[in-house]
Amino acid sequence: MTGMLASVNSVAEALSVLAEGVDIIDLKQAAAGALGALDIATVQAIVGQVGGRCPVSATIGDLPMQPELVFNAVLAMAATGVDYIKIGIFPNGDSLATVRKLAELKPRQLALIAVMFADTELDYSLLAQLQAAGFKGVMLDTMDKQRGSLSTLLTADAIADFVGTAKGLNLLCGLAGSLRLADIPVLLPYQPDYLGFRGALCVHHNRVGQLDTAAVAEVLRALRGQKS
Repeated sequence: MTGMLASVNSVAEALSVLAEGVDIIDLKQAAAGALGALDIATVQAIVGQVGGRCPVSATIGDLPMQPELVFNAVLAMAATGVDYIKIGIFPNGDSLATVRKLAELKPRQLALIAVMFADTELDYSLLAQLQAAGFKGVMLDTMDKQRGSLSTLLTADAIADFVGTAKGLNLLCGLAGSLRLADIPVLLPYQPDYLGFRGALCVHHNRVGQLDTAAVAEVLRALRGQKS
């Protein structure tokens, strides 16, 4: 079954989606970029309030692929106690060197999730490097939220190749990127582990706006109605 990842930016939002029964609470500041990070204190407060009742993921922010910079940001986020740490594979810098640096954390068994972007040049060969470096999973997202949803940016074959390659490497696989209700039946047949939402969960589909709990419930119903 494909689960629901809901991105939130505050303790209040986190508790709202927890009450609705989402599968992963994702901590992100949408106003700060594609993977804008929340400050460490807010992340710690949310982790404390959730209290282990739901897995929590958090992004380290829209950082360039500079090995030491990303490495230190991951260490800082790991100290908050989040279950998953999301790292964007951005086109500026050295992705491979950054992934190899993060491999030094493999003995700590941190659940690192790489986020690749459909509206950049995708290199699926990087998935094997991520697996070798000890990453737990990978997500496919979009950087420019104005260009449409993931399913309009990539062909069906490209999405199928991504999910198939990730699953073949035993990586958790998530799909996100301006997803709406209409994207759910399109993406479910690929059988990703998670679908990620932010804009669809907000009033007027404004990803930097107020969370709409009715919209959260509607997305959950659409996902929970899937056939096993």
